[in-house]
Amino acid sequence: MEGAMDQMGVYMPLIINAAKALVVLIIGWFLAGFLAGIVRKRIVSHPQIDDTIGGFAASIVRWLVLLVTIIAILQLFGIEATSLVAVLGAGTLAVGLALQGTLSDIAAGVMLIIFRPYKIGQFVDIGGTSGTVKDLNIFVTELVTPDNVQIIMPNGKAWGTVVTNYSAHETRRLDLTFGIDYGDDADKATQIILDVANADDRVLKEPEPWVRVTNLGDSSVDLGVRIWCNASDYWELKFHMLKTVKEAFDAGGISIPYPHAVEIQKAG
Repeated sequence: MEGAMDQMGVYMPLIINAAKALVVLIIGWFLAGFLAGIVRKRIVSHPQIDDTIGGFAASIVRWLVLLVTIIAILQLFGIEATSLVAVLGAGTLAVGLALQGTLSDIAAGVMLIIFRPYKIGQFVDIGGTSGTVKDLNIFVTELVTPDNVQIIMPNGKAWGTVVTNYSAHETRRLDLTFGIDYGDDADKATQIILDVANADDRVLKEPEPWVRVTNLGDSSVDLGVRIWCNASDYWELKFHMLKTVKEAFDAGGISIPYPHAVEIQKAG
């Protein structure tokens, strides 16, 4: 009995420190989330600061608090901060080699914040992956596709590839092509397209709508259309133009041809 009590006395400080460490970990975890939320909220609510910076700064605060929490837990077990720094210094090379991908993502995240090729809420294509930017933190960029699929992309990959930002400018040019039959009046078809475009308030007057014969295809005369609109109206205007021009062609006697297959039989 006495031996069991002595053994319990040996392990009691370790058990107490483990309990303290668990409490510190829980407090640090919730404090990290709480402070990160405050930082994000304060920055996002500021009209002159980009929302992208809010998410990035909140991510840094969260990880710094967690780092301090880990150091505090190690100190509970007798590992002093100075000793910890010495150990970290000795293992910097090994850790750097093991986490070179992660460190690269952090560096790339800083570059993305500085140069800002995209911001939260913009629709982008990053190396062939398209979506709306939902978040940018120190490690990853989060995209959401038009069909609501989440895509997590490491910042290193986002920084090291081609970025196409469809929302960078307020206006965009909408390019369309309409094919008409060779027997139809090209000038009449051109005027129909211009009338449809000018009747839509979403089409900008400057630059003015542009319609020209751009190609003589195998079965159609192709009319190229270039109209400018606000970036937010791009897709709805495109769908509207396709439908409305088709209906206007039908009403004006302009036909939209389709490829024909010609069968040749040899008499014999």
